[in-house]
Amino acid sequence: MRRSPSIVPTEADQDVYLVLDDFGDRLSRAWRETDEEGTRRETLIRDLMNAECGHPARIVAFNTAEGWSRDVTMDIADELRRRFVEYDQVLRSVQEFLEMAVRR
Repeated sequence: MRRSPSIVPTEADQDVYLVLDDFGDRLSRAWRETDEEGTRRETLIRDLMNAECGHPARIVAFNTAEGWSRDVTMDIADELRRRFVEYDQVLRSVQEFLEMAVRR
């Protein structure tokens, strides 16, 4: 029987960030598939600001070496707000994510 690849990062002590994306009524929500580099905080923020994630509904982080996991949706929303000055234009998907995060 083939084994599924592990989602545990090869670097033992690394925070991993995953996005629950909302694909609409027909397709519902799913955790975004990404490579290992795509699970880093900086990569996630860049991807959000560049519309790589359509409609993020929730963001979670975990670190298997430290034994923790938590919802970081508000943390990421706050970080995006701080970075607005770096961008000429804020995408509609980011604005919707920030509005959703505040309502949670």
